[in-house]
Amino acid sequence: MNIDKNRLISCIEQIAQPRVLVVGDLALDEMIYGDAERISREAPVLILQHTKTKLILGGASNAAHNVSTLNNGKVGVIGVCGDDYYTELLFDTFKKANVDCSNIVKDKTRKTIVKTRISGSITTSITQQIVRIDRQSKGSISQETEEKIIKNIEKVLPDYDAVILSNYHIGTLTDKIIDYTIELAKNLGKVVVVDAQRNLGRYKNVTSMTPNLPDTEKSVGFEIVNENDLKRAGEILLAETNAKAVLITCGADGMFVAKPNNDYTKIPVFNKSEVFDVTGAGDTVTAVYSLALAAGVDPVYSAIIGNLAASIVVRQFGCATTLIDELITAAESLKI
Repeated sequence: MNIDKNRLISCIEQIAQPRVLVVGDLALDEMIYGDAERISREAPVLILQHTKTKLILGGASNAAHNVSTLNNGKVGVIGVCGDDYYTELLFDTFKKANVDCSNIVKDKTRKTIVKTRISGSITTSITQQIVRIDRQSKGSISQETEEKIIKNIEKVLPDYDAVILSNYHIGTLTDKIIDYTIELAKNLGKVVVVDAQRNLGRYKNVTSMTPNLPDTEKSVGFEIVNENDLKRAGEILLAETNAKAVLITCGADGMFVAKPNNDYTKIPVFNKSEVFDVTGAGDTVTAVYSLALAAGVDPVYSAIIGNLAASIVVRQFGCATTLIDELITAAESLKI
């Protein structure tokens, strides 16, 4: 495809302005690191000498963090957390990331969503994840918590330019919350972007959505092996959702944007040589794409900017973010 580099840079410069609200499954990633010392006498497992613990915003929280680094903190989150050891750690991490977390609903009956990854240095040069521990509540939130979330959305959404529905299917985004948020955003003229892993067709009248290839295949019911399959999948999702555009992320094969009236664009991947960790890259794409759409950038150039952002964050370990200056530098160095 042909990319106008000057236009691309101009679009990147615009994405720092919009305000974005993220509604969804808010999570904290706890990264525990240690050096392998010896095998335990208690069981055939490694003993790690602890070196550091790092707290990172994950899930829907990671999308908010990515927005914050690009628009200087003009971002808020709405979701649910527990009332436990990790609750204040989640709030502190949000505050350090310059994300407004004042509208999170506390529910004592639920766990704060935490994914703990324990990694050990087996040699001086290799750090390997050994185990992951997930803390989360099963099932949807209570009706009482649901009503509190809806009231908070009603209160703050008028102050934002776009809303991201980030659904990791851990119980926050009930049908009522989804439908209410989309309807309110539509009435207020706000951009609505959906990042969900299944049931994509149930999100009606949104601005766009950002499914990856496997989730798209599950939703449309067939394997996608070529560009014609991508076109057919995009056509189905557009018809089911009445979206203005659908962005399908295809991993090492780049991205695909489908718009109504058989308007399709294939975007190549911009970085194949320095991929260290794809964790959270989808959240980065959703965040940057949503900011660009809210700034009035068309879906194709919004996707290109999201693609650039992903090419930067996959060079870092864990959920990572990028900056406007880094995006501009990446755009200037594109060989097109």
